[in-house]
Amino acid sequence: MSQNLSKSSLAGIIIALGIIYGDIGTSPLYVMNAICNGKVIDEFLIVGALSCIIWTLTLQTTVKYVMLTLKADNKGEGGIFSLFALVRRHGKWTVFLAMVGGAALLADGMITPPISVTSAIEGLRNIHSLVQISTQSIVIIVLIILTALFFFQQFGTTSIGKAFGPIMLMWFLMLAMLGLSQLCRANDWHIFRALNPYYAIKILVIYPKGFWILGAVFLCTTGAEALYSDLGHCGRANIRYSWIFVKTCLILNYLGQGAYLLTIKHEVWNSAVKNPFYELVPHWFLFPGIIIATIAAIIASQALISGSFTLISEAMKLNLWPKMKINYPTVERGQSFIPGINTLLFVGCVSMTIYFQRSSNMEAAYGLSITICMIMTSCLFAYYMFIKRVPIVWIVTYLVVYFTIELSFLWANLVEKFAEGGAVTVAVAGGLFMTMLIWFKARKIKNRYVEFVQLENYIPILQELSNDNSITKYATHLVYLTSANNPKEIEHKILYSILYRKPKRADIYWFVHVDVLDDPYTTEYEVQTIVPNEIIRVEFRLGFRVDHRVQYMFRKVVEGMVANKEVNVVSRYESLSKNNVMGDFRFIVMEKFLSRDNSLPMWERLMMRGYFILKKFSLSEERGFGLDPSDVTLEKYPIYVSAIPDFDLKRVTD
Repeated sequence: MSQNLSKSSLAGIIIALGIIYGDIGTSPLYVMNAICNGKVIDEFLIVGALSCIIWTLTLQTTVKYVMLTLKADNKGEGGIFSLFALVRRHGKWTVFLAMVGGAALLADGMITPPISVTSAIEGLRNIHSLVQISTQSIVIIVLIILTALFFFQQFGTTSIGKAFGPIMLMWFLMLAMLGLSQLCRANDWHIFRALNPYYAIKILVIYPKGFWILGAVFLCTTGAEALYSDLGHCGRANIRYSWIFVKTCLILNYLGQGAYLLTIKHEVWNSAVKNPFYELVPHWFLFPGIIIATIAAIIASQALISGSFTLISEAMKLNLWPKMKINYPTVERGQSFIPGINTLLFVGCVSMTIYFQRSSNMEAAYGLSITICMIMTSCLFAYYMFIKRVPIVWIVTYLVVYFTIELSFLWANLVEKFAEGGAVTVAVAGGLFMTMLIWFKARKIKNRYVEFVQLENYIPILQELSNDNSITKYATHLVYLTSANNPKEIEHKILYSILYRKPKRADIYWFVHVDVLDDPYTTEYEVQTIVPNEIIRVEFRLGFRVDHRVQYMFRKVVEGMVANKEVNVVSRYESLSKNNVMGDFRFIVMEKFLSRDNSLPMWERLMMRGYFILKKFSLSEERGFGLDPSDVTLEKYPIYVSAIPDFDLKRVTD
């Protein structure tokens, strides 16, 4: 990223408000509601719960993410896959942490929009004329909003995105004003005792089943992962300065909700009927407040959906997810749209809304999967510190503190939420993880058996084939995509395709290799002329966030080589050559299938079967590399990943 991460500006801070704080910014809609549900309101509960919220925002969001994790930027980019790209060369095992974290984060994307939008729309019950509005009516309104939200993803968010910042600024100012006005009305400043961590510890230890309220408290920090994921969009300094404002507004609103709840001591709170957030809103401002809350919830959902597109795009480049079609609705950097993921998220969000009906029910499913993601981020960041030679005492301290905090949240979520809905998001995350695992492991299995040969041993025969006029010319330029990292090697299957199937005579043989780098936006290439105007290798070095538009990039390389007189691309047919007509380019794509002549262990056989099932639903090889189908020839070849046991075959004669 070209921007200076250490610089901030007012415009950058407002943009940050609109992009990264939607999830954590809408948490006041449901956190206190979830904590108090079914409990008798008393001072011990409210002050202790508020203290837990304040110190969770401080330790988890401020210290871990804003102060520490943001330092682990990958050329300006953040997120769990960017962090994985920083450390993967030093530890191959880190890929499993990245897959678990990525799957959990994507699963969270299926519950965040429903709970945020539903919590906002349920505020209609606070309007006197709509107090009896049915749950079914609210569900229908939520489904309409979600349908429109996902439908408009295909058009990009450039125009409406500019308004996100000012709208979220209005939302946070509204949070602060509502909290302050309630504090002034209640005139009970003892609520500020919640700033003392003693009350957080006290409620967890002494209050009956106090430890289990951590499952609801955790909801206040679920958006912290977005701070890191959107580092590249906003910059470190803008995130840090804007967080001071955001955290202040959030705490003021939580304190205001606490002050209101203390005015109704000894009542049993029913979260299905009332919401402490909307109890702060004056009656004359209810309808505008609900509209602003709904828009804020939509912005929160939009940020998470866009983040999911980026997450999957990175996973595809890192070979952790099947290739899928990616559209670019605008020319703005980072703006992408993946129809398959958009459909997956839409179906997931609609299913969650219909299944849970109420936001109070959704709270049971919310937070469990993102806790797992945060634990994976902690592990990867600790390993990153180890690589950077941070003193071991600090690494151990970090792990002890955050494993204690996050494993406590995880345990509380498992006990309180798993049976009541948390199992749904865990199952979704498990399915997404298995998709990544199958894709990753199957590629490892088949790559073990890819046969490479020395290219120099085949140069003479390729030259002879090129000049053999007895064979009909297949193409002027024949282009193969090779996975050989070593420029002196080539897959045997490519030479088999050229020499042993139907011999493919061409004037120039091009071998193109794509190397995905740990840097996000690198776009470099290297040309190795093996035999001038006959055999040429091109190696692209692309960052893991760069779109693999190989045909377009290859054309730019050829144009540059022609300008430097490194290659002659004019057709060698006499009639075309004298008229300076460029020769044709033909790309050969090798599509793999699993040969029946294999004997694999049960686990590997399941991985390979799963891999080829996923292949049926993934993007074809030529489209995945951005090739024009009219310039591509598809060839199938078998994968012999393991030889079957030999057996005797006897000939019988009469």
